[in-house]
Amino acid sequence: MASSTTAFSLSLPTFSSSTAYNSQKHIPVFSSRANGKSILSSSLLGSKISVNKTASFKPVSIRNGRVSCSASSSVLPSALLFDCDGVLVDTEKDGHRISFNDTFKEKELGVTWDVDLYGELLKIGGGKERMTAYFNKTGWPEKAPSSEERKEFIASLHKRKTALFMALIEKKLLPLRPGVAKLIDQALEKGVKVAVCSTSNEKAVSAIVSCLLGPERADKIQIFAGDVVPRKKPDPAIYVLAANTLGVDPSSCVVVEDSAIGLAAAKAAGMKCIVTKSGYTADEDFLNADAVFDCIGDPPEEWFDLAFCGSLLQKQ
Repeated sequence: MASSTTAFSLSLPTFSSSTAYNSQKHIPVFSSRANGKSILSSSLLGSKISVNKTASFKPVSIRNGRVSCSASSSVLPSALLFDCDGVLVDTEKDGHRISFNDTFKEKELGVTWDVDLYGELLKIGGGKERMTAYFNKTGWPEKAPSSEERKEFIASLHKRKTALFMALIEKKLLPLRPGVAKLIDQALEKGVKVAVCSTSNEKAVSAIVSCLLGPERADKIQIFAGDVVPRKKPDPAIYVLAANTLGVDPSSCVVVEDSAIGLAAAKAAGMKCIVTKSGYTADEDFLNADAVFDCIGDPPEEWFDLAFCGSLLQKQ
């Protein structure tokens, strides 16, 4: 019988990216440029800010160590693309993990994913893929069918898990992360296309967008989720699909992600990527990110805004 205490480790594929980054590990750097001159550089989390005072304009303002840009002086993205879990809502530990465990308990599989184990499993994009990899590694439960029927078995588990998760979302027990609604409103007001690109089940993502962002916003947000692409993050397929469907150049898109696999997918698609760290991803390596923050934030604790997203498109 599978055990949640079995040691579990993963290796993930890598995807090439042409984006340059700081050679000093774990300190991603972002900058804006004016007439070929760097006007801002920032180390981790908007601290250690330095500004070149000889720049011809300053689209960036710094308030209490936080970064924003004036909308009039910043190029806007063609599309703003959000991951869902960990970006819109910090769902993993007390949402998806609980729903997986409740499903395992209902089916009497004798499996429980503790907090640390689930953190390791999150390196695999997609719930069905996560369960399959886990059982392949640790052994399939006694109640699991023969190998020919395991794909359907996993699909049935995931369907039940999704229903349990959606019930949590509909009860609004998990709140939006700070600044999410603000940034989406700024984008929609400026005519910037907004989409959510997730490896999670499409019904679960739609529930989050509709229940927590509200129907008015949801009507204007396109969702790319689940099995809409054959290969999940860190593969860039979902971001490439989003750009093609929205009719925008990938290089004009800004992605908000929270994980290393999401960052890898966005950069391999040729997009700018801001990381807002979540509970499970705080210690991951975001060396290739264009900027890294604790969260988006709402005023007066705002870390960045739409104009800052646009300023990344000017970065060389």
